[in-house]
Amino acid sequence: MLLRRVEKRGSVDMLTPREHWSSRSGFILAAAGSAVGLGNIWKFPYLAGKHGGAAFLITYLALAFTIGLSVMLCEFIIGRAARKDPIGAFAKLKGGLWPIVGFMGIAAAFVILSFYSVVGGWTLAYIIKMLTGALDNGSAQELGKMFSNFIEDPIRPLFFHGAFMILTISVVVGGIGKGIERWCKILLPALFVIILILLARSLTLPGAMKGIEYFLQPDFSKLDAAAFNAALSQAFFSLSIGMGAMITYGSYLDRKMHLPSATVWTTSLDTSIAFLAGLVILPAVFAFGFDPKAGPGLTFITLPAVFADMPGGAVFAPMFFVLLAIAALTSAVSLLEVVVTYLVDEKNLTRKTAAWLSGSIMFFIGIPASLSLGVWKEYTLFGKGFFDLLDYLSSNLLLPLGGIFIALFVGWFFSEKALEEATANNQHSFPFAQVWMFICRFIAPLAITWILVSGL
Repeated sequence: MLLRRVEKRGSVDMLTPREHWSSRSGFILAAAGSAVGLGNIWKFPYLAGKHGGAAFLITYLALAFTIGLSVMLCEFIIGRAARKDPIGAFAKLKGGLWPIVGFMGIAAAFVILSFYSVVGGWTLAYIIKMLTGALDNGSAQELGKMFSNFIEDPIRPLFFHGAFMILTISVVVGGIGKGIERWCKILLPALFVIILILLARSLTLPGAMKGIEYFLQPDFSKLDAAAFNAALSQAFFSLSIGMGAMITYGSYLDRKMHLPSATVWTTSLDTSIAFLAGLVILPAVFAFGFDPKAGPGLTFITLPAVFADMPGGAVFAPMFFVLLAIAALTSAVSLLEVVVTYLVDEKNLTRKTAAWLSGSIMFFIGIPASLSLGVWKEYTLFGKGFFDLLDYLSSNLLLPLGGIFIALFVGWFFSEKALEEATANNQHSFPFAQVWMFICRFIAPLAITWILVSGL
């Protein structure tokens, strides 16, 4: 039997069931799926390429396992303690103005998925392009033009944007157990298998050793302020912090879960994917003489050129974009679940209605985001196209603000109960509890404030 809880909305008492994750592994895979996204596969390798390889990697890992892990644990604790959506969680645990923090998380998830689905659609389109040989034998310059022509097209990106959103909605409609958990148990292992196959191919390419040395030999002379800021931002954003996803997933946890351990596992899986992606991409890029600092174009322009020259590239190219699509989908599912949980908890909608309603609205918001890269390129607001404006609003404002206040909330206003929740009322050990609390009170808010100020 599912645990049941009585809630009061207005003057009506409602007896409502709430799902649980069926297993510890299911929750960890779902949380890792939320964290593992496009940022791990395409952004981390090009940031490492830009900022000196291993020096950036070491800095990123240190920040992910201190600041990132600490704030993620805060979110899990808030979610499980309240067993509510982000707004409802802060309202239940403290009230006052704190639900605004939950609102920022829900707003961030809504905004991000609106344009993230557009990019997710690109990955689906490129799977087809690779399978049909549409990108075979093209130079980097030709592939760059093909990519620009594709994203500037007013129709084709919208079709794939819609297809990606339908996939996302279909998973979320199934619920926590039969939808998200079941699919993450399939997709995350599949992602690891694909990335290991690609890794084996990349490391056996002639000249790959230069990329391995670049990635794994630290050169701290290249670790300047810009590199540190990039590593801090990547550690924060790649863990899905500040967007309500981990609060939402935490709200479906039972009381037996050892949250610090689950947080370490989630962070480890997320950073492992980023590390492996770097080992896949950078050796291949070096093997064929391309620029490791190629930026976002590394994924949709440089890598197709690499695969075109690679023996067996016709097999490995679509495999790579399947990997990219899986990473995008597991993150998208968690973003949609944030909004769906809110609508189910606070507005009493059915899960099916909430998923299709919110997903449809996000799809329509994604239309001008996609068109702003092409036919609506000349229309700007605050000097930015609509796609870039949504990205800026979420990444530079909503997520950092949410992260700051989540850390402050647990560190200063919910500390005693948070420690009880972290240890399941002293049933589990937590030897680093005081270090974690110090990070929440001082280090994380200051570090995330640095991200906020730098972004602005």
